[in-house]
Amino acid sequence: MAAENSKQFWKRSAKLPGSIQPVYGAQHPPLDPRLTKNFIKERSKVNAVPLKNKKASSFHEFARNTSDAWDIGDDEEEDFSSPSFQTLNSKVALATAAQVLENHSKLRVKPERSQSTTSDVPASYKVIKSSSDAQLSRNSSDTCLRNPLHKQQSLPLRPIIPLVARISDQNASGAPPMTVREKTRLEKFRQLLSSHNTDLDELRKCSWPGVPREVRPVTWRLLSGYLPANTERRKLTLQRKREEYFGFIEQYYDSRNEEHHQDTYRQIHIDIPRTNPLIPLFQQPLVQEIFERILFIWAIRHPASGYVQGINDLVTPFFVVFLSEYVEEDVENFDVTNLSQDMLRSIEADSFWCMSKLLDGIQDNYTFAQPGIQKKVKALEELVSRIDEQVHNHFRRYEVEYLQFAFRWMNNLLMRELPLRCTIRLWDTYQSEPEGFSHFHLYVCAAFLIKWRKEILDEEDFQEQQWWEKSLAEGRL
Repeated sequence: MAAENSKQFWKRSAKLPGSIQPVYGAQHPPLDPRLTKNFIKERSKVNAVPLKNKKASSFHEFARNTSDAWDIGDDEEEDFSSPSFQTLNSKVALATAAQVLENHSKLRVKPERSQSTTSDVPASYKVIKSSSDAQLSRNSSDTCLRNPLHKQQSLPLRPIIPLVARISDQNASGAPPMTVREKTRLEKFRQLLSSHNTDLDELRKCSWPGVPREVRPVTWRLLSGYLPANTERRKLTLQRKREEYFGFIEQYYDSRNEEHHQDTYRQIHIDIPRTNPLIPLFQQPLVQEIFERILFIWAIRHPASGYVQGINDLVTPFFVVFLSEYVEEDVENFDVTNLSQDMLRSIEADSFWCMSKLLDGIQDNYTFAQPGIQKKVKALEELVSRIDEQVHNHFRRYEVEYLQFAFRWMNNLLMRELPLRCTIRLWDTYQSEPEGFSHFHLYVCAAFLIKWRKEILDEEDFQEQQWWEKSLAEGRL
């Protein structure tokens, strides 16, 4: 009798444990019920095992092994080829196909731009008021942000972003409307930033998985220690620090032509055009003049290290983030001559101070003999030897020194290996960590090696620098 009831149970259950189940969605269209039925029949023939041989030793084990058998009703005649399944699948398939066609058609439609642009700015760009300036003048969270997504409810899908040249991220104008989760996170940032005393620990916690584009400038100023947590003190702090920076310009910049500073200025002048050569923004003469002033003043005020090649790269993320306060989209092609003098001065001063805060934590990377980099490369070697001994031994077998490839990773903080938009996202996390640019950076470098361990283990000739450069360019390392 028990055996008969067992057979009736499996007969009633159209869905056997571990069987294929229809999954509905854009990437998983409904299964063809006829194919599903045939596949189940063929599978049942191949894997047919007497039921008594698979008898469970206990009820709990039986319940675990057959948990998915209870997902459907007890209709005895239920079958995947029934008319109800066919009707459901057809409707879902048609709806999915229509949605895909609609999404593809939106890709061809350019977003309508607001006509309320400044008279002296081309129509392709919009200059807006700095979100941080608005926040400093008001205490309301709504005034500290500009959100172009409020202007239209449905925006076209974001086009494919080139690997190197594209800076803007998923929250830039022209991106798909924000999800509920993104809106919730943005509102959380608004509340934190508009509070009388911003909770920096909570801000770091929220910033670790990434900072929304709309609030990134003021968040970076706070995380770097450039701005105070107290909202009432921020306006005066910004005004004082910006005036202090341009006081340095008046005091020191003319000395660049003096003999004992000529070598420093000459090296800076050579390196600036090499900074992100594929991005038009950084090839503009006005931008290069700003970078020259920032780097020269920093070198004069830090004689222990002076200017070292690689520091020029560290200005670019700050410059782009603070520029994004005034430019709504397409930052990499924006003509900075369209900005007012006050806007440019604010961007320049803020970039200088935030870069200085960053370098304060890793200055031994750039002092004589660069001992900081030497120690970090050694620490990376020890870390990899613990977490992936096979990769470490592979390097030793082929006499590969970590300094050969990791020196640039430490000197430029991976900026030569990653697109700028990825660097900006990575720095969200770095600035959320107490020692992100010095200690946490080691784990990111180790993650690179583990990610591409297969390609490393397959390689036997590491001696040519071209292998590393080619692997990095192709995204293999």
